[in-house]
Amino acid sequence: MVTTVALAGSTGSIGTQTLEVVAAEPERYQVVALGAGGGQVDLLVTQARATGAAVVAVADETKALEVEAALPGVEVRAGTKGLASLGAEADVCVNGVVGFAGLEVTLATLEAGRRLALANKESLIAGAPVVQPARRTPGAEIVPVDSEHCAIHMCLRSGDPTGPDRVARIVLTASGGPFRGRSRADLAQVTVDEALAHPTWSMGPKITVDSSTLMNKGLEVIEAHELFGTPYDAIEVVVHPQSIIHSMVEFTDGATVAQLSLPDMRLPIGYALAHPDRLAAPFGRIDWGQLSRLDFEPPDLDAFPCLRLAYEAGRAGGGTPALLNAANEVAVEAFLGGALTWSGIPDVLEEVLSRHDGGDPDSVEAVIETDRRGRAAARTVIAGRS
Repeated sequence: MVTTVALAGSTGSIGTQTLEVVAAEPERYQVVALGAGGGQVDLLVTQARATGAAVVAVADETKALEVEAALPGVEVRAGTKGLASLGAEADVCVNGVVGFAGLEVTLATLEAGRRLALANKESLIAGAPVVQPARRTPGAEIVPVDSEHCAIHMCLRSGDPTGPDRVARIVLTASGGPFRGRSRADLAQVTVDEALAHPTWSMGPKITVDSSTLMNKGLEVIEAHELFGTPYDAIEVVVHPQSIIHSMVEFTDGATVAQLSLPDMRLPIGYALAHPDRLAAPFGRIDWGQLSRLDFEPPDLDAFPCLRLAYEAGRAGGGTPALLNAANEVAVEAFLGGALTWSGIPDVLEEVLSRHDGGDPDSVEAVIETDRRGRAAARTVIAGRS
């Protein structure tokens, strides 16, 4: 039986690797819909021709005519609504859209009662108040694509017969990023190039900077809480520089189940596509004769305060995670553009959280408004620092 796949964010890192997974087992998967922001129209067109996708969406409405001209006979949809509509086009929709823009894709997929292969953590973190009700749609399910949450998903399946009340804690592993072991003083003058030099993963610039500040791990803590219902006091972060153990679940009897593989995002992507089955093609297979050590250490919250701020925002609940996420996107953009130092990122976030209340958004419009307020507050703080 062929599984149909819709892919939002097809030109990004997750999107291109998803197409590699599909190509590895073409008899199992058929890409029927593709969509991207519009920054790489030529690549989107090439992907559509290669996959034979019947529907293509481009979020940038100004690029729609260009895509239509290049793809005769293909239905082209424009704007963010067009991109979100891909969620109802297939058995499973991979949401690889970067940032808060992925919220509409997440909601459309779940509300259509489809499986969501979720690589866009921000939409669940910021939009949890509206995403959680959508998860109750008959047929809707989320299978996480983040390597850490995919690992937790696998580990929890090993304990299914015992039930969630037998989970003692979730342990999220972090590589530590490019600045592991450096003090706060050492990090005062780091450059963009240094922040983008991740030691393990090849990712987009925003996610890579988030990894360098440990905000990526902080957002993953909030996401783990929302995905699995685990209390924040039972979610722990540990630095594991080899990135072989992708996360762990400890059960009440003291047993810990871990998921291990070499770093390869195609493994969690394939897991989400095949669930509850598994791929036949191996990704991230370990050569146990070559693996010599696994190291662990606690995160340095003084040097990397973003992780602490994420825990605080998660515990505050309501719209506070959305406020944090929005402010972080603006702060990272400012850092990449040279308007803010790396060490200034957590300072901006702390100031935004101290001055603004996230409220309790109960609709998509309210979530969008919270996001808008967070972005505006961050821009004000950054402007005041220059």
